Amino acid sequence: MHLIWENLVKNLVLLWTGGFKGLDEGTGEYELTKTVWEAIASQTSSASDTIPSAYGSRIPNIAKDRPNVSAEMWSFWTLYLGPVLLRRRFRKRKYYTHFIELVRLLNICMQFEISDAEIEQIRTGFIAWVEKYEELYFQYDVARLATCPLTVHALLHIAPSIKFTGPVWCYWAFPMERYCGSLQPGIRSRRFPWASMDRYVLEKAQLTQIMTIFNTFTELSLVEARAEIPGSFSDPLYPSCILLPPKSPFTPGKNQLTTIAAALSTRCEASMPVVNAALRGALVEEWGKVRRVDSEEGDTMRSCSLGSVAEDSRDATYVRYQMLVDENARYPRRPIKLKLTTFYGQLTHIYRVHFPSPVPDLAIDEPTTYIFAAVRACNLKPDDTLLRGLDIHFYSGHGHFDVVDITSLQALVGRVPVQSSEWAVVDRSGVLAQAQWLGEDENGD
Repeated sequence: MHLIWENLVKNLVLLWTGGFKGLDEGTGEYELTKTVWEAIASQTSSASDTIPSAYGSRIPNIAKDRPNVSAEMWSFWTLYLGPVLLRRRFRKRKYYTHFIELVRLLNICMQFEISDAEIEQIRTGFIAWVEKYEELYFQYDVARLATCPLTVHALLHIAPSIKFTGPVWCYWAFPMERYCGSLQPGIRSRRFPWASMDRYVLEKAQLTQIMTIFNTFTELSLVEARAEIPGSFSDPLYPSCILLPPKSPFTPGKNQLTTIAAALSTRCEASMPVVNAALRGALVEEWGKVRRVDSEEGDTMRSCSLGSVAEDSRDATYVRYQMLVDENARYPRRPIKLKLTTFYGQLTHIYRVHFPSPVPDLAIDEPTTYIFAAVRACNLKPDDTLLRGLDIHFYSGHGHFDVVDITSLQALVGRVPVQSSEWAVVDRSGVLAQAQWLGEDENGD
């Protein structure tokens, strides 16, 4: 892992900025001017303001403060910021295309699961990438042999390593470093540190096996359970999320209630007059944050309309969400054809609607709670063909408001400013955060 982030990527940056071992660009045209690179570095630093802290540490100015850029920061820059900030910066497009192909291969390497076909894609892809690297930077000139360090050759061994030992998340440096750090508490003897650590590893492995076999993770966990946040709200109907303060002391306004009624009308398949009548007896609250609790690292998403924001805070209001869209909506005579579609937008409101008693007109048989999210959708532009598959999308301005069930919110996303009115959305969630709609059965369920 460090051979890529701390060596390969850094060497590429040195080549692009004319600082690689005293070599010029030879017969190539890959060097960026000082002004261009300083602009990229400045955008890198400022982009942290619009990227949630869950995505990682703030990245400093990579031109002025390069020694303090860690491997983790270079990883994020390579996978998410580089493809956006280097776009249209090179004099020749082939250098950018070559970099994007590296990003594409690294994304496949870091998937949770990798098929045999993808391993073969990695193998042939890195062979082609290295051959192109030699053409672009080595230029088959013995005097430029320094451009071909061992870290470039090491790329050719990644696919065989995955074939032999599995996906790289199991053993590449970051998880291994965290595991090694977890062993430090087990060293209790200064005289026999190795024996002490060996015993700790053995006992921890035994405890893990007992927890797995007897499903006693909670009872035997050595980590304290996360304390409940004062003022939070959870509901059995929404086990994947909890609402967090602040909570507005006021009832939502008339316009907001209208959007909530429209969402309920769709959800309960009832007319607007019926829904409006039912809402008069319901408790309607507005909350400031929602956290996904279906994993230990669930994202906390914040509404942009409620609560104060610190001056140095990082934007956690833009989200990825999914809805069923009728592909035949423009053709009234055609049958409804629903398709699960991904959208990006800014979370503006979070509503909790509680019916304390049954509402027969809405087919509600017992006290029931609905939680909705109001999202201002981004006006997405057509995907850049070269970036397709990297979960990087461009938008300009905002469009319609969508009021959706809170479970439709998939994850936080980051944003990178591109031009005065254009932004790039970077999405780290991948397929693991995407809902799957299997269609309706014969009973319409």
